[in-house]
Amino acid sequence: MTSNLSAYFSKLGYRVLAVDGDLYLPKLAFHFGIDNPAYNIHTLLKNPEMRTTDAIYHDQKTGVDILPGSPSIYDILDVDPKRMRAVVREILPRYNFTVVDSPVGIPFDTISTFVLASHQLIIIEIGRSPIHSTYRMIENEILKLQALGEAYGLQVGVMINKVRESGQRLNDLVDFIEYSIDIPVLGVVPFDYKVPEASNHGIPVVAYDPRAKASKAIASTGDRMLEWILGRRKEGTLEKIYKRIMSLFGRKRIPAGKKF
Repeated sequence: MTSNLSAYFSKLGYRVLAVDGDLYLPKLAFHFGIDNPAYNIHTLLKNPEMRTTDAIYHDQKTGVDILPGSPSIYDILDVDPKRMRAVVREILPRYNFTVVDSPVGIPFDTISTFVLASHQLIIIEIGRSPIHSTYRMIENEILKLQALGEAYGLQVGVMINKVRESGQRLNDLVDFIEYSIDIPVLGVVPFDYKVPEASNHGIPVVAYDPRAKASKAIASTGDRMLEWILGRRKEGTLEKIYKRIMSLFGRKRIPAGKKF
């Protein structure tokens, strides 16, 4: 999901860096078609004198900058996750958004970067368990990650990914998260075979097939995240046209109560 949200934000014109923080099972490079990066997050962590920019790769297809991990088993040995904070802090001012991909479960690999972050997106994949037992999974997963994020003063949100069921049972799940746990659900993304197909081509699905079901859901989630993070929403086409017309008459603001 890191690759797709990063690609979507980049499409909107933001300067985005995606960081592979899963130090022991790095996969981010694969989603951008980067094979065996010679310089990566692991070489940075092991070589403090190395420039961070030397390990950043620019993806022409999406406009995203990527700080990938190493696929080599030898590179993960004796790596110090605590140095990741220094690496991210050095490069942070260059970007509008820095998205750090954390490992599944308690993010011990990236926890040192939490002091630099402002928001935490918890992604739950209900495809890993039947939807009727997801409440137990939420108790075991979301609540722990929520407590961890809030301990660092982060705003915490949830995305539900790889949804195979819909209807009232899914609505009940969303209500449980938002009202019982009191965390906003920023998006629900359906299971879509286009996602692994895009990954096999080394392209995030939002760029590979913007019309795919998952791509549309990720885009909607991205729009809600912008409002959540920046306090602004993406303008619709009609609103943009209205503003442009009004600007010709010297009016700079939409009248109060105007809806689109």
